[in-house]
This record gives sequence, C-alpha cells and structure tokens, in this order.
Amino acid sequence: MRHFTLSIAVTVILMGVAGWWGYSRGGTGAMLQALWIAGVLGILEVSLSFDNAVVNATVLRHWNEFWRKLFLTVGILVAVFGMRLVFPLVIVAAATGLGLVDVWNMAINTPDEYSRHLVEHHAEVSAFGGAFLLLVFLNFLFSDDKELHWLGWIERKVGQYGTDGLAVLLTLLAVYYCMTLVPEARKLAVIISGTVGVLVYIGVDWISGLLEEKEGDAALGKAVSQGSIGGFLYLEVLDASFSFDGVIGAFAITNDVVIIMLGLAIGAMFVRSLTVYMVYRGTLDEFVFLEHGAHYAIGILALIMFASVKYHIPEWFTGLSGVAFIAVSLWSSVRHRKRLARQEAEAGDEAERACP
Repeated sequence: MRHFTLSIAVTVILMGVAGWWGYSRGGTGAMLQALWIAGVLGILEVSLSFDNAVVNATVLRHWNEFWRKLFLTVGILVAVFGMRLVFPLVIVAAATGLGLVDVWNMAINTPDEYSRHLVEHHAEVSAFGGAFLLLVFLNFLFSDDKELHWLGWIERKVGQYGTDGLAVLLTLLAVYYCMTLVPEARKLAVIISGTVGVLVYIGVDWISGLLEEKEGDAALGKAVSQGSIGGFLYLEVLDASFSFDGVIGAFAITNDVVIIMLGLAIGAMFVRSLTVYMVYRGTLDEFVFLEHGAHYAIGILALIMFASVKYHIPEWFTGLSGVAFIAVSLWSSVRHRKRLARQEAEAGDEAERACP
C-alpha cells in the first residue's frame, strides 16, 4: 500500500482542485460533474497505460536508485505537465501560429476551437506514436535474448530470423500504409511524422549505445537497462506515445482542458505507482509472461494508432485490448509456475525412489 500513498494523496488534492474548478464555473452541479469526469479520465488513463507501466518496470528493475528516483520524480513532472498539458498546447500553437499564452486562453475560453485544432492533427501524432511503439514491439519480438517464449516455437522462429533492420523496414511500410489512409493534403505531414518516430527510436538507440558501459554492446534493450540518459529518454518518449492517445480520447468526454489535465494526471500518478510496485515487489519475476503480454499490447496499440488516422476506434476497445493481453499473460504465468512446481515435485519423487 505504501507504493500508492503518494498517488492517493495527489489524487485527493487534484480532485479537490477539480471540484473547486467546477464550482467556480457553475456551482454545485458543475462541481459534481467535474469530480465525476476527472475520476473517469483517471481510470481511462490507467486502462490505456497499464502496459506502459509493465514495460517501464521491466527497464527500471535493473536500474540503480539514482536513475529510478530521477525517472519517478523528474519523469512524472514531464509526464503530467509536459506530455498531458504543454505538448498539446505546443501542437495547437504550431498549427495556428499563436503563442502558448494565446493557445492557453483559447483552451480556457473557447475549448471547442482548441479541441478542433488538436484533433485536426491527430493523424500526424498517431503516425509518430504508432511508429515508435511498433518498433518497441518488433524489437522485443525479434530479440534472440529471451529465455522464455510465450508463443513457443513461433516466437523462437521469429526471434531467429528477425533483425533490427527488419523491424525498421516493417515499421516504414506501416507508416507508408498509414499515409494512404489520409487525404492528399495530409499525406506528406503523416509520412514525415511517422518517419520522425522511426528516427527518434533509432536516435535514442544510438545515444544509449554511446553511453553503454560495456564496449560494443549497443542494443537498446540492454543499454537502457544500465540506467543512463539514453534509457531515460527512451522511457519518456514511450510515455509520450501512450499519453497523447489518452489526451485525444479525453476530448470525447469533455472539452475542459483543466479537467482533462487533472484527470489524466491522476491516472499518470497511479501508472507510476504501479511501476514502482512491480519493481520492488518482483512482480515481473513472479509472473514471467507479463512482460510479453505488455509488449503484445503495445503492438496492438501501435496498429490501432495507425488505423485511427482514418477510422474511429472507441477508447473502450483500445483500453480493453491492452487489458486482455495483460490478463492472458498473467494466466499463462500462473500456469507456467504451477507446471514448474509439478515438475520439481515429480523430479523429487523420482530422486527418492532412486535412493536405495
């Protein structure tokens, strides 16, 4: 419970701010509505980002305390205020040519106009996030370092023939297909955004390689596990790819940018708490396929983001698809643990019978 103490305290404070904001704008009825929407947005954020917490935990469990605390302090500020407030403002500012203060005034005073500008650039953001997340999934899938394979011989074969180059090739093909889904006027912007997502992943990989302590070992998965600025950047970009999808989804519930920020901030805090809980309780060692389920959920989310440039994908479907993979991976982990225990018991019985 201690891992969630800070999140609970922050939730109480932020819900109080949400209640005050609603009351100041419309009395008791608006206050209750603001509290309800903030709570719903918090739950939405957790459901969309649970797999993000698992992947964060797989990286953080190998870091030293300095880098863990940096990610869980500075990182949470970047996640809450940077990705869920400032980044959407920057997008609208770039689209309209206005300053950040003017865009903030637009978000407060004319939220419909603000949300319209933001949603208009959903395709570009989805192409960027989809490309980055797809590379995260494919590089995990193609890794030949995994000792356990959730899908058995299928994963072993894929890991045997898959390479980093193939992951990039498949991602660029996905970006190209994503471009074909949008109108002619948006094609260039979408393919540039998707390509930038690929370049950012490769750039973080390169930075991690430069900072890797073991010479010649520049693989992203190993490099970030050492705890470095490269690993920190990797997790921050990963969080950004997850968070903006939640921001867009939040506008389907309300146009109030303050309530959106407060609700998503509550969810982001609990995602961080889940990360800490899994790191210090050894959850990933206990449930060995949880990491696999999270990465498959990321792969599905990447495909959903690509498809969303043209088709409306309900937020409940996006959230439940990730939760489904997590749930199945937990079930597989429990079965695996029981099977190992049974094998050990049978081996012990055979050893006793063999003794004279």
